Amino acid sequence: MSAELPERAVSGKWFEELTPGLVIDHAISRTVTEADNTFFSVMTMNPQPLHLDASFAEETEFGQRLVNSLFTLSLLVGMSVYETTLGTTIANLGFGEISFPKPVFHGDSIRAQTEVISARESSSRPTQGIVEFEHRAFNQHGELVARVRRSGLMKKRPV
Repeated sequence: MSAELPERAVSGKWFEELTPGLVIDHAISRTVTEADNTFFSVMTMNPQPLHLDASFAEETEFGQRLVNSLFTLSLLVGMSVYETTLGTTIANLGFGEISFPKPVFHGDSIRAQTEVISARESSSRPTQGIVEFEHRAFNQHGELVARVRRSGLMKKRPV
């Protein structure tokens, strides 16, 4: 007896739905913990004391440890997946401009927003298109803490 698996559900948007100017305020937010920062820094072999050494960080202009900016970037992109690309992306094509206008500290709560910057049909893949996203992260005070442009190869809606 073989049971057929149901078609996989998708929550991401199809290429046709990702029109330039579309802004998505993502539903999921997350508080960054000390464990997140320490684990990510150690796991990626980043020994920067600004992330790991409280005594060192106390002597800096920030007065405390900073969250690893690559963790912040990864969290931002990850927070966007459910409502943009989950099940509808083929490949991440690359990252463009990345900036971190304000630091993230342990205990900051991050929320994310995505804007579709551009979208064009693929010239070599008729069932796909290329979308440029701008993802933005804000802390609990509404301050912009990260911004990144990212291009993705997206599926068109199946016919």
